[in-house]
Amino acid sequence: MAIDRRELERLIPALRRYARGLAGAMLADDLVQDCLAQAIARERQFRGENLAGWIYAILTNCVRAAARSQRRLPPIDPLTDMADAGSDPASRIGILAALGALAQEHREVLLLVVVEGFTYQEASGILAVPIGTVMSRLARARDQLAERLDGAPVVPFRRAR
Repeated sequence: MAIDRRELERLIPALRRYARGLAGAMLADDLVQDCLAQAIARERQFRGENLAGWIYAILTNCVRAAARSQRRLPPIDPLTDMADAGSDPASRIGILAALGALAQEHREVLLLVVVEGFTYQEASGILAVPIGTVMSRLARARDQLAERLDGAPVVPFRRAR
């Protein structure tokens, strides 16, 4: 089945946001470009059910592959990802630093469910893990963020897709 190019184009800002959250601003655009190239090259594999879920799964795999191949590079400084966040700079720095300190598997789930608004079931499919794993990783991520943010409760929010 053919991919709707307009729908794919509408996903790009959210894909960039997700890639930035996982890999940092320096790598995000390259990862999204690799993801889109793979999606177009593998268009025949798309079954027409959930384009966003399919694309996010490809991007997650691109991020994981990049992380494996770049282990020798210095860690990404989460403070460099502040350019387009939209609230008080001090609180943004704290949130991004806390987010950057999370384990990759916890950060993936948190970004997909809390920021991108995917359901547990959709995140489970994107990450290829059981739904219970998604739920436990999300709970751990929220607890760790709250702990790192001086015990402030982490309020769940949903961003429109």
